[in-house]
Amino acid sequence: MNTVVNNSLEQDKSVNPQQTQFTSPETDSKRQTSFISQFDTQASAKKENETAKVKLSTSDVHVYYGDAEAIKGIDLQIYQNEVIAFIGPSGCGKSTFLRTLNRMNDTIDSCRVTGKVLLDNQDIYDPNLDVVLLRAQVGMVFQKPNPFPKSIFDNVAYGPKLHGLARDKYDLEEIVENSLRKAGLWDEVKDRLNQPGTGLSGGQQQRLCIARTIAVSPEVILMDEPCSALDPIATAKVEELISELSTQYTIAIVTHSMQQAARVSDRTAYFHLGDLIEVNSTEKVFTQPDHQLTEAYITGRFG
Repeated sequence: MNTVVNNSLEQDKSVNPQQTQFTSPETDSKRQTSFISQFDTQASAKKENETAKVKLSTSDVHVYYGDAEAIKGIDLQIYQNEVIAFIGPSGCGKSTFLRTLNRMNDTIDSCRVTGKVLLDNQDIYDPNLDVVLLRAQVGMVFQKPNPFPKSIFDNVAYGPKLHGLARDKYDLEEIVENSLRKAGLWDEVKDRLNQPGTGLSGGQQQRLCIARTIAVSPEVILMDEPCSALDPIATAKVEELISELSTQYTIAIVTHSMQQAARVSDRTAYFHLGDLIEVNSTEKVFTQPDHQLTEAYITGRFG
């Protein structure tokens, strides 16, 4: 097994200077001080998850694109109702790993996954598993908002119709309203549900996509840089929504913003060149990381 994981890691691994560009120690200190000053103490005060139920787990997961190995034998447990953030430099494998958790990589012909991914102890790569049902249980919110070319109402109603979740018209209307309320969008769109979803602002479109995901009653929500295309105000609304949703759903989020990871997550996992280098409580990762690579990335020495 070729992974570096979990809460206590080797200390003697060093950053390869040929792969990494460093800044000066003085700059590192300033950046770390600046970052810690922005650390959200509310996120750090969230309860530890050691005794919580494991919702998703991976065992010796490797992902290949052709002959190139993108993910190198990762073991990880994700707990029920936690928010876990995946961070790391571009190309480190965090989005690829996220996509293995609901088999989105199946859509890429050259992609091959080995190892086990369990959802409530069921292997999601079992050939007899219904992948459509899996993606309802483990929903995905993408980097750029992607509303369907339908009305606001039909965007949210599409999934419940597809999966037969509504008994009648009134039940469907209730599902749509509840989903939009959970996504913090109902009050903004309740008088224009028949207008195109594509006519909303970027932040509203992303919350519409979150409502669309919620509407099929998922157990886990995967978010692949959901705020990267949004302005700061829209980003703040989505981050607030993530905190609210974590009381009902398990959430894994990929982000390039370490400040965002600190604000919204209970735990943070740091990826580097296809390896999972460190995973721990967000407060510990950002203030006392176990691994030199993690510290170098967080202090801005590379990435």
